[in-house]
Amino acid sequence: MLRVLGALKVATADQIQRIGAPHLTFRHADKPTPSKQKQARTASHTGALSDMRKHGLSENGGSTETGDSLRNLTLKGLEAASYELQRPVTEMGSTARGAGSSGASHPMAVNETVIALLRPKPNMARLADDPAEVREAAQAAVDGPDGIGTIASYWTEVPLPATGTWNTPGKGGAQADLVLTASQDRVPLLFIEVDNCHETAEELAAKLEKYARFFRRKVKDTDGRERPMWRTRWSAPATWSGDATYPPVLLVFNRIGERNPNRTVPRLQELTRHLWQGEHQRGGHHHYDGKIPIIAVGLGNLREHGPAGSVFLRFGRDHMQPLLEAIGNPRREAADAREAEESKARQAEYQAQVRRAAQEQAAKQAAEREARRPICTGCGAKFTDARWEAVQPKD
Repeated sequence: MLRVLGALKVATADQIQRIGAPHLTFRHADKPTPSKQKQARTASHTGALSDMRKHGLSENGGSTETGDSLRNLTLKGLEAASYELQRPVTEMGSTARGAGSSGASHPMAVNETVIALLRPKPNMARLADDPAEVREAAQAAVDGPDGIGTIASYWTEVPLPATGTWNTPGKGGAQADLVLTASQDRVPLLFIEVDNCHETAEELAAKLEKYARFFRRKVKDTDGRERPMWRTRWSAPATWSGDATYPPVLLVFNRIGERNPNRTVPRLQELTRHLWQGEHQRGGHHHYDGKIPIIAVGLGNLREHGPAGSVFLRFGRDHMQPLLEAIGNPRREAADAREAEESKARQAEYQAQVRRAAQEQAAKQAAEREARRPICTGCGAKFTDARWEAVQPKD
């Protein structure tokens, strides 16, 4: 629970259970109502949260719009969570106190985005004594597509200072709802913005302009050299799929507000074209050096299909892709692979030509040597190599 609350800042017992103990999600299906089922599967977490509150590690943070109690860590709890997550206390963020005063609809959408990307797998060993139908349902989740990272891969409310420092950001910067770092799952760095469909395309475009300003900012690193500021905190490859792009930004739309993302996204693409549009190449692909890969997805689709589903739309493309393809450049990878194969074929053909030329030269030299081979004046037979060698002049 320290790890989950340390990463998410504020969460319900249900969300903590779904991330930290997903095997419990498949139990208590015999309870008469969903409310009773939730109460049963979160009972141990509710009790543990009560103990944490007694020790001054957590506190009640209000409730959601649906009436679920919210929990957040105290400063003491954040310090304890920093040890569990192996993060500096200075990077743990705030306690999120007061987030529940207005229903916490945005933090809840951020948490659901984490769960949808994470796709926690139940531990089947913990269900060994459960009924067959429980194990079957859990096994289906285990066999489903994998998610990305662990809870320690996610950071919430991360400042992206255009001015100032990491700890004291100045004006003009942005704050990422989520930052995902999971190199083990081929996502070295991903910034995530969650919108409950209250913001206009113009407001979202202004936020992405702040991202671009942050990405362009350079500072002196510990070795005295100037580097992009984001590279002083996060490790990432010099290129994504051969492109020297900025880190990708994923927009997750949760349809609870009055804005229709099907209208917002096309307008947003036009407003931010200068940020994401690549240069077309003769091979049919694009180069995105110095551009921001911007990807959009609906939270409902993300929940249903996960990161491996073809539900992600990258700005500038006309078809849906899995997340890893959307943040990359598959056409360039294919073009590079074709070029590498063609280069390999050209090299092989050149080597074959060299071998053929050497063979032809050797055959020519052998024929010329045979033409010079002496013939016995007595019997008319050609000299053997040994006899020919014997009659050669010696010192």
